[in-house]
Amino acid sequence: MARIRVLVVDDHRIFAESLAAALAAEPDVDVSAAGSGPAALRALERAAAEGRGYDVLLVDAELGILTAGGAHTVPGPGPEGTGVVDGISLVAGVSSGRPAVRSVVLAEKDDPRTAARALQAGASGWVAKDCSLQRLLAVIRGVLRDETHLPPALLTGVLRELTAARKHRTESERLVESLTPREREVLRCMVAGLGRKAVAERLFLSPHTVRTHMQNVLGKLGVHSTLAAVALARRAGVGPAEQALGDVVERGGQLAQ
Repeated sequence: MARIRVLVVDDHRIFAESLAAALAAEPDVDVSAAGSGPAALRALERAAAEGRGYDVLLVDAELGILTAGGAHTVPGPGPEGTGVVDGISLVAGVSSGRPAVRSVVLAEKDDPRTAARALQAGASGWVAKDCSLQRLLAVIRGVLRDETHLPPALLTGVLRELTAARKHRTESERLVESLTPREREVLRCMVAGLGRKAVAERLFLSPHTVRTHMQNVLGKLGVHSTLAAVALARRAGVGPAEQALGDVVERGGQLAQ
């Protein structure tokens, strides 16, 4: 019997252990649990090195999201240095780096916007946390057959979100295309979080010239801050410039080496 290897990723320990125990009772399922995105990545790396990679990742939709004063906040990168702090980012990273692994997002409530983001990140399914074990097993086995599973009640909302996202992406791509090649280079450095000094050194320009390019980028993109420019660039599919040792990175409006 071919066994399915499942990794449950949830920072609520009781839920993660309970779900793992329920899945482990199935004769064809091997299951482990991780309490954070970085821990999940380490587990994936160990399993791959041992030649027994995971087949399915079950990821909490609110992994790494802290509730403070009734609002959700996402903490910055941890000491592990992975930069992966939330469930959707984990799905995107795994989808990009380990495409053979299928990701299913577990959610406490149906949220079309988050579900659409999950699908865009590469998730193959979205399942309510309070669904039956048989339903979850059906989804796990279904995604391994390259099926995409989404609750019928979410379909209309998700399609609306995906259509809106595509429209925003098209507009963002048009704005990015208006930049000169040099301005695009500067924008990629901004996406990487590089400070003005690092950009100047990277592109062999003076800080004054870099400042002018950054101002031009903001003006052409129609935004008023670096954060807004980076968000628009990511919507347009602009990736970050590769960082070199010694690059100065901006974090929270401050510079850090």
